[in-house]
Amino acid sequence: MSDDQHIPAPLRLFNSLTRTTEAFAPIEDNHARVYSCGPTVYNYAHIGNLRAYVFTDTLRRTLLWKGLAVTHIINITDVGHLTSDADAGDDKMEAAARASAKSIWDIAAHYTQAFKQNIADLNILSPSEWTVATDYVPQMIEFAEKIAPTHCYELDSGLYFDSSTVPDYGALAGGRDDAAHARIDPVAGKRNPSDFAIWRKSPPGEQRQMEWDSPWGRGAPGWHLECSVMSQARLGQPFDIHTGGIDHREIHHPNEIAQNQAFHACCGTEIGAAEAGFTGARWWMHNNFLVDRQGKMSKSKGGFTTLFTLIDAGVHPLAYRLLCLGAHYRSELEFSADNLAAALTRLKRLVMAVEGLKARAEGVTWQSPRLDYLRANLHPKLAPLLEQFDAAISDDLMTPRALPLLEEAVAMKKVPVDEKLCLIAAFDQALGLNLLTLTRADLRLTPRDAQITPEEIEAELQRRTAARTEKDFALSDEIRDALIARGVEVMDGDPLRWDWRLTL
Repeated sequence: MSDDQHIPAPLRLFNSLTRTTEAFAPIEDNHARVYSCGPTVYNYAHIGNLRAYVFTDTLRRTLLWKGLAVTHIINITDVGHLTSDADAGDDKMEAAARASAKSIWDIAAHYTQAFKQNIADLNILSPSEWTVATDYVPQMIEFAEKIAPTHCYELDSGLYFDSSTVPDYGALAGGRDDAAHARIDPVAGKRNPSDFAIWRKSPPGEQRQMEWDSPWGRGAPGWHLECSVMSQARLGQPFDIHTGGIDHREIHHPNEIAQNQAFHACCGTEIGAAEAGFTGARWWMHNNFLVDRQGKMSKSKGGFTTLFTLIDAGVHPLAYRLLCLGAHYRSELEFSADNLAAALTRLKRLVMAVEGLKARAEGVTWQSPRLDYLRANLHPKLAPLLEQFDAAISDDLMTPRALPLLEEAVAMKKVPVDEKLCLIAAFDQALGLNLLTLTRADLRLTPRDAQITPEEIEAELQRRTAARTEKDFALSDEIRDALIARGVEVMDGDPLRWDWRLTL
């Protein structure tokens, strides 16, 4: 291989600010700082929510693949997020507490733990730090005090940000969209439809479970304020990348940017005025929606699918991760039982193939070495796959191109098994499918509502084996059909022999 072929592909990422794919270089040498909008912990995350964190994890793993250190912050919103993402309605946490007659703190703790379990089940790297909104209320008040004289005004309902005081408000969303903001519940006295709450006063005679004293009265911070404060507190400004779902691109993130501009106009040391070029982060990146046949997945529609739902149906969570990786993060991804079943089958084939390679490599020392070592020492038949894989994920995280290269590496003939496993391990560091430790048996999860136990299945399969040995194929088919009717797919030719059928 020529020296030119050893040159790593430059990392290029799509920036929602410019609507272009640009070469990425961190602000600090060899260190990328990333902030991701986290969940509002009033309910379980649905699988559409979780797509955002598979995307963010892929971004983080790619930055690591490119040799960068990464500081990654994910926030937990336990106050301030209203029932409409457009800054309208009641606080989601307060509404959930009233509906369940539970403490808002207990609700936050329960759903935070559930979300962190989802993250672990999807093999998503834990962030460098979780930030919790209620831990930063004093800093939020201080932030608001600094921008209020120039950029805010007070109404009976709270402190509002005047969006006309910063240049190019809404540029991230493609420009100021007063028609869209006009759909927000009207607030008497607002100067512009796009103005938003920095601090919401508790209504007279009403006491919330979460409220604090402030210069504008007792109340709670606005949702948009939280992310500006927490990202700045933990990463400084400007930092490298801010991520979120595409729904945040229209209102939440433009409001964050407006606050960041205002703060640096008042307090910035590097930037002395609010200017269109300063947004707090250099890159703003957004994943597209997960859609089902009824449209975008949403909690407001009810009956939403969670990762726990999939696990209860007997689907390994990494099948959902693989489904996400099979589509580019900026493309809509259709969710269906058929698509999920296909992803699970694809994952099984990969896991079984890697298990076979590991069995052949017994007694051979292998590991995932540094990429520069791999480039210098990899078998000539495998080396092109490494460069093609690097080019794919470096091209705005193009995982749909990267996955077939992994499968090609697994199937490659006449190459040393230890080198093949090293390459697979390197690929999997970027993809996060846990292929080197996952087993085929791990993928066989018993559905929660199964009407038959694994022991009963094994007994029926032994009866079927005996019937086939005696050439009683009618009985063999009868046993097979009876198992299928109870949700068990008989897997002839599979060493584990049976699996659960998807019934989503």
